[in-house]
Amino acid sequence: MGAALPPEYAYESTYLPYTLAHRYLPDFIDAEAKRIVEVKGRFPASDRAKMKAIRQQHPNYHIEIRFQEPNTKIAKNSKTTYAAWCEKNGIAWSKA
Repeated sequence: MGAALPPEYAYESTYLPYTLAHRYLPDFIDAEAKRIVEVKGRFPASDRAKMKAIRQQHPNYHIEIRFQEPNTKIAKNSKTTYAAWCEKNGIAWSKA
């Protein structure tokens, strides 16, 4: 291991927020009315993170997700369904 750091350096003491730049292409959009409809069979963690980010960064858009099976669990060992996840995160949903 290298030379020790001076005592003013604290080990893992501060979180620094950061964002990654991505682009989102909605399934269906009424740009004038600012309404987005996503249609999902599967809803993996990456899509859930994307939808949360879109909702937070574009609060003037209404987002609705239409699921083939809204009662599917988000993970094998989870009790949370796709529908419950949407409700918890303030995203409208319906059955496709």
